[in-house]
Amino acid sequence: MRRYRIRKDESCISCLRCVSECSFGAIEKGTDRSLVFHHDKCTDCQRCVSFCPTGAIYIMEDENRFRQNSVFREDDIREILLQAETGGVLLSSMGASGKSVPIYFDKLLLNASQVTNPSIDPLREPMETAVFLGQRPEGIQRDQNGNIVDNLPPHLELKTPIMFSAMSYGAISLNVHKALAAAAEELGTYWNTGEGGLHESLYPYKENTIVQVASGRFGVHGTYLNTAAAIEIKIGQGAKPGIGGHLTGKKIIGDVSKTRMVPEGLDAISPAPHHDIYSIEDLAQLVMSIKEATHYTKPVIVKAAAVHNIAPIASGIARSGADIISIDGYRGGTGAAPKRIRDNVGIPIELAIAAVDQRLREERIRDRVSIIASGGIRNSSDAVKAIALGADAVSIGTAALCALGCHICASCHTGRCAWGLATQDPVLTGRLDPEKGAARLVNLVNAWTREIKEIMGGMGINSIEALKGNRLALRGVDLNAKELEVLGIGYAGE
Repeated sequence: MRRYRIRKDESCISCLRCVSECSFGAIEKGTDRSLVFHHDKCTDCQRCVSFCPTGAIYIMEDENRFRQNSVFREDDIREILLQAETGGVLLSSMGASGKSVPIYFDKLLLNASQVTNPSIDPLREPMETAVFLGQRPEGIQRDQNGNIVDNLPPHLELKTPIMFSAMSYGAISLNVHKALAAAAEELGTYWNTGEGGLHESLYPYKENTIVQVASGRFGVHGTYLNTAAAIEIKIGQGAKPGIGGHLTGKKIIGDVSKTRMVPEGLDAISPAPHHDIYSIEDLAQLVMSIKEATHYTKPVIVKAAAVHNIAPIASGIARSGADIISIDGYRGGTGAAPKRIRDNVGIPIELAIAAVDQRLREERIRDRVSIIASGGIRNSSDAVKAIALGADAVSIGTAALCALGCHICASCHTGRCAWGLATQDPVLTGRLDPEKGAARLVNLVNAWTREIKEIMGGMGINSIEALKGNRLALRGVDLNAKELEVLGIGYAGE
């Protein structure tokens, strides 16, 4: 079942740094400071490669391959053998690995200003990247003296249209949460706790924290709700639509157990559905209950996975009283999911956002909610395209983890993350310095924000509000007529 082969060249000085850095047991010390390689344990996390002082270590795909044919690929054969041996469900992490579903962002091109609609220079002219998420009032109201009445519902104000996605304490380490929280505060944006509760040490970041209420209700209590800037009801997520979460008991230790309010060593399994939500009316009751518990001072978000009927679902969510809809697409990452569900359930975020924006506009309720897009946002141009398709802002998870060191080895579910991210092992979690991690996240988002300004300037647009839902600025290539229709865009050259 070996997939990768570890190599070293003559520049190796036998310092054994690779032995101490490997958390999967793929490299061990032999006799006389030699190295013993257990190739079958290697996940290609690149930790040993990154820290080898002489660059002597490198990882390769194993040369020995299964014989393939037009139906059974190597991965198919490998997975059949594994399930025949274990009898278990295949688990994996991060985003979908299916190669047959196109990445529509790569098939969308942005328009540029030329003569009749001049471009804007973001270095010399103001460029507005601030975003306000929440319901918009139906109209301006005045009192008997003619003064404007403040009837604005609670909002989230973002200095950049980029947020950090929900990742739970337990699935990732406390140091990751600390880095996300500190970065969000400095950037003037928001991070999301996921369904694992909020560690007490992070309460000072409450002005930039979104807390989550998921089907398991882990870590949910009155103080938790009132500490946050907003509350998110998680119905589903892009990596595993239709099923709940599962955090293994080996990660439920110490403060994770206390924060989640789950006994140590006990698996934290969240049900597939909320057992008090079986209709939009039930959802509306929970939305109003949360607003009542927080004195109507905080916006309520409803997060749903991008599925085939996401447009009518979003219409119902908008009518439930929710302020914001977060839609998580097919390529969304996760700490653990059944591989078959991760790779075969849901639809790409590009199609979902376009369909939802169009449906809400047709029903004249688009101003009732804001839309957050997540699931496969890889760079600033993806963010621009998502907003042009109809989102108000985007949320990043995997990209944020990559900024912290993740090499997407898809082994989060093992709890042995070599970069100290998806683990609760104190030795491994110590590998991430929260302050340095926060600085890297700030650099990433600031770089993306500058690029967004440059892109908008080239399009002759000076604000995110003018970009939102502006599908006239998009054109498609290598797309069929139906795909263009769903996306609501024309073909390049039209």
